[in-house]
Amino acid sequence: MSHLNIPVASLLILSLAAVLIRSQSTIPARYDGFVYKKRAASTDTVLIEAFYDPVCPDSRDSWAPLKQAVDHYGPTVVSLIVHTFPLPYHDNAFITSRALHIVNDLNSSATYTLLEAFFKYQEQFYNAKTNNVSRATALDQVITFASKTLGNSIQSALTSGFNKTKTSTKTRVSFKYGCMRGVYGTPFFFVNGFSLPVSDDVIDYNAWRKIIDPLTTKQHGKTEYPLTVF
Repeated sequence: MSHLNIPVASLLILSLAAVLIRSQSTIPARYDGFVYKKRAASTDTVLIEAFYDPVCPDSRDSWAPLKQAVDHYGPTVVSLIVHTFPLPYHDNAFITSRALHIVNDLNSSATYTLLEAFFKYQEQFYNAKTNNVSRATALDQVITFASKTLGNSIQSALTSGFNKTKTSTKTRVSFKYGCMRGVYGTPFFFVNGFSLPVSDDVIDYNAWRKIIDPLTTKQHGKTEYPLTVF
C-alpha cells in the first residue's frame, strides 16, 4: 500500500494540508467522487468509497478484486464511489487525477474507462519515465493518452479542460476531502463511512465478499446490519 515508507517531507506535507484544510475548507457544489456505473448511493445500499492515485501500483492492484466484488451484487445492494487522492511523491498523480475529473464532467460513463487505462499503462507515467521532460510535455502525454483511450474527438475538450481553473479546483477538493477523512495513502477504503484496516496485502475478491455479505443479509425484505461494538 502506498502509504508505507513515506518520506518525512511527504508526511509533513500531508499533515500540514490536513491542518490548513480544517481552517479553509471549501464546500463543493456536489459530493466528491466518481459514481461507479451510476449506482446512486443511498442509505439502502452498502456504500464503498475508495481513494485512489491513478499512478499508484497498489491502487492498480486493488481495483480488479474490488470491481469484481461490486459487480457481484445488484445496483440496489452495493454502490461504489472513487475519489482521487494524488500522492505528492508521484510526479504525475495530480495531472492524471485532473484528467479524470475533466472526463467525468464531459462524459461520466467514460471516467472508469480512463481510470482502468491509467492503471493498465501507468508505468509510462512513473517518476523515472518523465524525469527528463518538462511539465508541459508530461501534460501533453497525459492528454494524448486519454484521447487515444477515449477517442481523438475528445482531445480539444481535454486540452480546454486543463486550461480551466474549475478542474484544478475539483482535483484539489478531492485531495482535501481525503485529508479531512484521515486518508494518508492509497488505496484507502471506507465501507458505510467506516475505514477498513490498513494492510500491505491486497483485499482480494473473497475478502471483499466476507466484508460485504454480512451487511446484505435480507430479512423481511429489508437489509439489516449486524451490530458492532466499537
